[in-house]
Amino acid sequence: MQRSYLAILLHGFLWLLAFLYPLFSLDDISNVQYIINRNWLSVTSVFLVFYINYFVLVNAYFFKRKKLQFYIINVLLIAVLFFLIQYFLTWNAFNPSINGIRTREVRSGQMSSIQLILPMILSVGMCVGLKINKKLNKNQLALQQVKQAQLSAEIKYLKYQVQPHFLFNTLNNIYALVDSSPEIAKESIHDLSKMMRYLLHDSSTNKVPLAKEIEFLERYIDLMQLRISSSLTLEKSFPVINRPIKIAPLTLISFIENAFKHGIDAVQDSFIKIELKIDNDEIQYSVINSSFPEKEKVTNSGIGLKNLKKRLELLYPNKFELFTKEENNIFKATLILNFKE
Repeated sequence: MQRSYLAILLHGFLWLLAFLYPLFSLDDISNVQYIINRNWLSVTSVFLVFYINYFVLVNAYFFKRKKLQFYIINVLLIAVLFFLIQYFLTWNAFNPSINGIRTREVRSGQMSSIQLILPMILSVGMCVGLKINKKLNKNQLALQQVKQAQLSAEIKYLKYQVQPHFLFNTLNNIYALVDSSPEIAKESIHDLSKMMRYLLHDSSTNKVPLAKEIEFLERYIDLMQLRISSSLTLEKSFPVINRPIKIAPLTLISFIENAFKHGIDAVQDSFIKIELKIDNDEIQYSVINSSFPEKEKVTNSGIGLKNLKKRLELLYPNKFELFTKEENNIFKATLILNFKE
């Protein structure tokens, strides 16, 4: 709406200059009225040609591929206006006179005709150019809106994949506790309800405070540890957040999910080391865990890390680095994310 008002003001300003120009270009004071009338008549003809094309002809014919009709109508329009101008120029109002005797005859001939017709032709070309530019901008805006809608839909799809994936892993964990530790299972369900509140409400926004995301990770880790044997060594390091940092929800959970699902064994010693740092406008996040290749052969690696990479490409293009490395039965996942908007 604001751009429409600006366009109207710009059009009005330019035409005001065109009509005022004769007042600032007078070189013969004795013929003031003659010069003004003649110039205003010419400017009016250009004005009519321009806006008849702008509001009617370009949309009705040029953009609908009826270009022959468009050119024919414009030729007829310019011809009609040209003969009208020639007729008006015979009136006394357009000729200087003293005591009813003309002191200067109206110029006629080829040069005078070109001076009248050429500005009208140029106004048609200018109008077509403006309308094409306006249409291109409108199409580009519509294309951007479509792309943005597709992007939002894809981001939502990927985020909704994370939620059932997380819920499936957590419920499996609680199920294992029902028989052996029913009281702990009850507490786990209570903790899960709090986490689901984050998934359903907080994560529905585009960005969440980093502090809330870390709180969610802490709850998840506590829940996972309930059924883990003493063979697991877990280290975690989260910073105290003292500044308003926001990130896309569920960005950090995939590393930890992957570590708990594929990095621990019921018999062999295993470990998980989680570290998150804030360095200026960057989050430096890494999870290192033990790896069991023979387990990977029978366990589907899930959608976690692949999903995370797709989401980061959509949400933080050219603003993140994601690395994964596995050697000597150790798996390391690292994310460096620039969260500055």
